Amino acid sequence: MVNRSRTIIDEVKDRLDIVDIVGSSVELRRSGRNYTGLCPFHQEKTPSFIVNPERGSYKCFGCGKGGDVVSFLMESEKLDFKDALKQLAERAGVQYEEPKPPAPEEESAHRRLLEVNKLAARYYNHLLLTSADGASARAYLEGRGIERAAWETWTLGYAPNSWDATLKFLQGRN
Repeated sequence: MVNRSRTIIDEVKDRLDIVDIVGSSVELRRSGRNYTGLCPFHQEKTPSFIVNPERGSYKCFGCGKGGDVVSFLMESEKLDFKDALKQLAERAGVQYEEPKPPAPEEESAHRRLLEVNKLAARYYNHLLLTSADGASARAYLEGRGIERAAWETWTLGYAPNSWDATLKFLQGRN
């Protein structure tokens, strides 16, 4: 069983060597601290695919794909996260347990946090669109060619230079 202080993901990453996992489908050659090979995700003749065992990561400088041992298996085997993690856990000898649904009180607290986050985002967006303090932010966005419609679509905002402005706004909503 996985130590409570560590997640299954961390345990799997610690127990598996990314060089072994990647090396099972890519011919790798040692190059200093790293390993190089031809990228399995696109056609190339010159190796631009790097595996860094110290970081437990890979990166292709040709196509830009990169990540850890889990994302490599997901990409190379066309698996979703859960199935990739299950396979790697089995290979690492880590017991995989299905995530349990959150307790009702946890779910309620999570929903409340999401609602507070949405309120804060709308507050910042309102300040960007209408406040005098938001004028410099509006000028910046306009100077970058970001249209006003995008500000509203993506709920871009302006946070005032005050440590308690958001708190006061949220408290005033109750």
